[in-house]
Amino acid sequence: MKLKRMLASIYIFTLFSCKTATNTNLIAESTFSKSNDISMLNKLVNDSVFVNLSDYSKDFILDMKYATDDNFLKSKVYDCGSCYLRSKTIKSLVEANKEFIKKGYKIKLFDCYRPLDVQKRMWEIVPNATYVANPKRGSIHNRGGAVDITLVDKNGKELDMGTKFDHFGPESSHFFSNLSSEVIKNRKMLKKIMLKYGFESFDSEWWHYNLTDAKKDKLSNFNWECD
Repeated sequence: MKLKRMLASIYIFTLFSCKTATNTNLIAESTFSKSNDISMLNKLVNDSVFVNLSDYSKDFILDMKYATDDNFLKSKVYDCGSCYLRSKTIKSLVEANKEFIKKGYKIKLFDCYRPLDVQKRMWEIVPNATYVANPKRGSIHNRGGAVDITLVDKNGKELDMGTKFDHFGPESSHFFSNLSSEVIKNRKMLKKIMLKYGFESFDSEWWHYNLTDAKKDKLSNFNWECD
């Protein structure tokens, strides 16, 4: 009966882009699903479907920077601070977070899926592929397979990672060594567990992680609905 109820609660709808896609890899429509049970996500939802993280787990802290003006764009470009990702990304992220929780920490998210139009705005401000993906090729964020994250302790305090999120400088690199032992330890712990659960790091940004096989997914440009 539970399975039938969960099946009944799944809803799928399609959003069409108001612009003609010039990139053959661009998704002109996107599919969503909703449930409140991570086990149902594993059983019922295709890996490529976009889902809202909050519908499947309440164990994350969301601080979606682009839903505020506290970002390098200095403007709010998301209508609300929801974290949408492909379901396969959420499955891996939930498993990683479980291990962090066992250690007394939680994942805090700064950004998840990002519409391609937002990527274009970022490129206009910082046209440097070291830090911002060229929208002609797109970012893994535009494919629903990337997250920008840090860790918080049991009191909700962010661990010291040496720089703020979206600091465009050498200090943000995984290879930058002129850091305190605490910062190095924190970065290594974040990286070790994320890699364990199927993510890969991005050399110039300690906060950015891509699901390993997300590069093959199509670009998308939908905007999610806000409550």
